Amino acid sequence: MGSSSSSSPDAEAPFPFHVKKIAIIGAGPSGLAVAKYLLAQDGAFPRIDVFEQQAEVGGVWNYSPVARPAESLPVPQTDAHPERMDPPVYAEGEGKGGKVPLFPSPMYEDLHTNIPHTLMQYSDLAFPDGCEIFPSREDVQTYLVRYARDVRHLIKFSTQVTDVAVRTDEFRARGREQWDVSTTDLLTGKETKETYDAVVVASGHYSTPYIPDSIEGITAFHAAHPGVISHSKVYRNAEPFRGKKVVVVGTGASGLDIAAQIQRVCKTPLILSAQSAAPPETLEHIGNVVQVGQIKRFLIEERGVEFFPLDESDGDDDEDNSGAEKGKIEEREATRIEKDVDAVLFCTGYLFTFPFLPSIPLVTNGRKVHGLAKHLLHIAHPTLAFPGLPIKVIPFPLTQSQGAVLARLWSNTLPLPPLSVLEQWSREDGEGASEEKYHVFPKGGDGRYINEIYEWLEKESSEEGKRGKEPPHWDAEMLWQRGIYIEAKMQFEKTGRKAKTLEELGFKYVPEEVEGKKAEDVEGKDPHLDVAG
Repeated sequence: MGSSSSSSPDAEAPFPFHVKKIAIIGAGPSGLAVAKYLLAQDGAFPRIDVFEQQAEVGGVWNYSPVARPAESLPVPQTDAHPERMDPPVYAEGEGKGGKVPLFPSPMYEDLHTNIPHTLMQYSDLAFPDGCEIFPSREDVQTYLVRYARDVRHLIKFSTQVTDVAVRTDEFRARGREQWDVSTTDLLTGKETKETYDAVVVASGHYSTPYIPDSIEGITAFHAAHPGVISHSKVYRNAEPFRGKKVVVVGTGASGLDIAAQIQRVCKTPLILSAQSAAPPETLEHIGNVVQVGQIKRFLIEERGVEFFPLDESDGDDDEDNSGAEKGKIEEREATRIEKDVDAVLFCTGYLFTFPFLPSIPLVTNGRKVHGLAKHLLHIAHPTLAFPGLPIKVIPFPLTQSQGAVLARLWSNTLPLPPLSVLEQWSREDGEGASEEKYHVFPKGGDGRYINEIYEWLEKESSEEGKRGKEPPHWDAEMLWQRGIYIEAKMQFEKTGRKAKTLEELGFKYVPEEVEGKKAEDVEGKDPHLDVAG
């Protein structure tokens, strides 16, 4: 779409957007990707401010050895509507009173990503030669600092966004609304309010832990035995669990990785609780564990836990989960009660929370962000966007795709679809899914999303829009990597975490075997590990 021939384009409003000044909340992987695409859109946005409450970029990858105090963790935790922002934990540094603010993320000390860097990386920056194919957290954080160099001048560090409100002082047509953004400088205490034409909420979804309240006796147990129940957000290393009897709840990627670390030092067997059984090969590198079902109730006097029977029917259909397992994994039992438990660590994920956006109805129970099209654009307020929400995806390139959409939409080089189309997209985004599964992508969903966005932008954007930053596109080799990375990660663990390439792990790309493969055809053998981040 070209420029207006009218001498007064604002009066005729030929375009849906008039975006010149943009606020981005968060300088993690999503915020950085969007900032790069907005900045590259041929000068369309004269003012881009990125607000980051930490003192460095990286978001969840910005590791702090100091976790938020475990005693500050509510048990249970199901509130998606906190009344205030998380306060910082202050550490020594050059700031107010000689301190710098920290907002400890769930990042733990000994973590390697479960995605090969050749798949995980942004499309315009490779990881450096020589790092492990599944990079350490330090390598990823260094990579993000390097990636941020082009937009670092836009970032206001140690600045917390405290309130975002749509302007109501006058009627504004859809797509022409403005936003009052209030911030606090955490080093000086100075409070500021400015008005923006669009807001990008890239604050992540690893802030508010989820600990279910449906388990009988959990509140009374926590009151009687404070400190026994905790969440993976406050986990940093296995040492506090040395010699203790431990239950780990959850068999997602983080749950299994943390279980493997704790198992090396705790009283064995480590007890692994989940609704469905994880396949044997998934547990090979963990060691002496016993799988049990979900927690049925907490036993206060016995400091114990009673478990439901393990549901083995929902495990991997292609695997034999009968109990004939490898290594030291104990035979699964139908029912189980464990007494004298020292620690119950919930690796049960997080809630979507937006305490700085109280005026927009976004969440109910915190399991879904309502009112979005393509898991990104707010339908009622299309100058409000939420990149990086999808789960079980390869996040860095996916948020690049979303950044490309916003850059072209808000510069009016990509037409905004009609309201009816956006609403239809929203229905299709979660077709057949419960709120808990709404942002959890199906097999191949990320590859399909990335390539559909690419095709949409190539078809609908004006030539002017295409002069901006090109969105990523996954070719057959990328889709192949998406299909084998889970098996490759298992091999990486078994061989000592030293491999530099997929070929070293026995995975060689053969074009004629995968040429023409579709995104929906890619799937690892173990759904328990099909989660990235």
